[in-house]
Amino acid sequence: MFIHKFDSVTTVGLLLTLVLIFMGQSEVILGNPLHIFLIAIPLVIQTFLIFFLSYIASKLLKLPHDIAAPAGMIGASNFFELSVAVAVALFGTTSPAALATTVGVLTEVPVMLTLVRIANKTKRLF
Repeated sequence: MFIHKFDSVTTVGLLLTLVLIFMGQSEVILGNPLHIFLIAIPLVIQTFLIFFLSYIASKLLKLPHDIAAPAGMIGASNFFELSVAVAVALFGTTSPAALATTVGVLTEVPVMLTLVRIANKTKRLF
């Protein structure tokens, strides 16, 4: 009960951290959009690859969909929230490490939502 009272606080804290990082990195982001793409593209490829490896392996192992889908999602997750916290604590909000981890968070969310949709649409294959 006690921990549930802080659920929204942690989400707001993460979002506030991301806003602060982007504010500190605004010149870098606007001046080097190619760097953002160079960070995001491998992350997208990696996330899709690991998801499908786990998801297909689960299918080959004859695991049910309710096990296969979470296995793929957990395998593909990069836990960027922790990375953002570490990068900010060690290097500050204006560091390239903070920028890279923030791009990771912003890339991972839509990619993971896409993977959830794929998993839901392929449920009948299991």
